[in-house]
Order: sequence, then structure tokens, then C-alpha cells
Amino acid sequence: MPRSTPPAPARGRRTVRNRALLALACGVAATGIASTALATPPDRTDDGRKAAARPAAVTFEDTFDGPAGSGVDGSKWQLETGDNVNNHERQYYTSGTDNAELDGNGNLVITARKENPADYQCWYGTCEYTSARLNTAEKFTTQYGHVEARMKLPRGQGIWPAFWMLGEDIGSKGWPACGEIDVMENVGKEPGTVHGTVHGPGYSGEGGLGGGYTLPNGEAFADDFHTFAVDWSPEAIKWSVDGQEFHTRTPADAGSNEWVFDHPFFLILNLAVGGYWPGDPDGTTEFPQQLTVDYVRVTSGE
Repeated sequence: MPRSTPPAPARGRRTVRNRALLALACGVAATGIASTALATPPDRTDDGRKAAARPAAVTFEDTFDGPAGSGVDGSKWQLETGDNVNNHERQYYTSGTDNAELDGNGNLVITARKENPADYQCWYGTCEYTSARLNTAEKFTTQYGHVEARMKLPRGQGIWPAFWMLGEDIGSKGWPACGEIDVMENVGKEPGTVHGTVHGPGYSGEGGLGGGYTLPNGEAFADDFHTFAVDWSPEAIKWSVDGQEFHTRTPADAGSNEWVFDHPFFLILNLAVGGYWPGDPDGTTEFPQQLTVDYVRVTSGE
């Protein structure tokens, strides 16, 4: 639950205690404030677009096909609204298509802007930025399997995109006892590096179990699309970028603490601005910034 005083700065922490998500997790509608990459991954065509899905194994897929300017599929996603005091992020997450829309070319575009058109209020006063955060809570969950998204990341100081998962029992157990799997996080001051982390009781925040992947030759994740994935089984969670595995965690890594990755989780996509880990935007940060998502796909672990 939200604390009256903020926690200590936490590297890689994707705290879920956005007021709207807490309400959602407790059953209330979330509508108010409350290292060499493969050139062509095996599931892509030569031009880099979506290849045919593996039909027998796919349990969730969104290819974001639809008219330009339209919203996401409401049967798969819901938009959270509000600010996030615990991470000290500076954006206000909006509803509708103001900050999350289809581009008409098979992509979801989440846009962070330096603006406040509706006088939104954040933990620090009048909000200075808007963005979007989507989740599949109460619409889709998965326990084990291959979870991936092909995305082109934004860039800039204070910019913080993420693709991650939370245990569906967050409403009853809270965070981090529900578990958190960060498939991909990037902070704009590290344009060529992404991080994959798990958080649970006794290994959360700065103590999360994580690892990083850096592109070769000074490349940046904002230069092109890349595929970010985890392979999740009872025995291990393995992270990869463009099919290149870079990090593995097993129950043994939790030591005497509980390994809480044995139950269903839901998916989250968001683009944060500011926060303890990335720091705030500065004079070098250009707006708007966009997280462009080609597809999200989950295939069964069975």
C-alpha cells in the first residue's frame, strides 16, 4: 500500500503502488487518480515485420493493427491513470488516446510529453508531464511460458520505459510478496543498455535479482526495434534480447527467501518520466518521447 513517506532510492524498482493500480488490484476500476543482436529474429520476416504466430502455443497476442489514432483493444488492455509517488515519477498517466494510440502501421505508440493540458495534480504539485501505462489485469494472466515484446525505445535523461509483470495476487498479498518480473527496463542515461530483474520478499528494490544487456559498438535501443523476452518455468527465469540469452535466475538465488514466481502474473507496458532510478529530465531531454511497440506475445510453457 502507498506509504506516507517515500522509500529510499531504488535501482530498477518498478513499484506498483500507483493509486489506480492499487484500486484495480483490490477489484475497483482503475479510472481515477487514486551482447550481439540477431539481424532477423526467428519469428520475423526478412523486412522485420511480424511473421506468422505459432498458433498452437500462443496464449496472448496483440499486433496493434488498427486505424491510426485509435485506442488499444479494450478486451486485452486497460489504461491506468494517476501519478506514482513511491517511485517519485513525474508524469501523470492519462486515459484514452492522448498518450497511447495505434499508428496505423501495426504499432502501439506510448508518448511522453512535457505538458499539462488538464491541470493534473501529482505528488509534487501540478504535473509537468503526461504519459501512459497499460496492463492486462483481470483480462489476461500467465503462469510460465515465453513472454516477449518487440519495441523501439525512447531516449533521453529521465526517460524510463518498461515491459514487466506483476503477480495477480497483489491485492491480497501486496508488493513485493506478489512478485514482479521486469522483462525489460531502460533508463535514458544508458541508451545502449537494458535490465531484467525479479523482485520478491527479501530481494526487492535495490536488492532485486537482476542483470543487464548492452548493445555492441555504441548502438542505442532507440535506433531500431529489438525483441525483449523472458522464458519462465518452475526451474528458472531466463532473459534475452533478440534471441540472445543474457541472464538467468533460479529459486536458489532467493536463498532463504520465498521464490514467488509460481502463480499467474499479468502484463504491464509503460513509459515513465523521472523517478529515483533514472533521475529527472534536464535541459538535454527532448520531448515528446515515444515507446513504439510492434507486438506483445505470450506462448505456453507446456
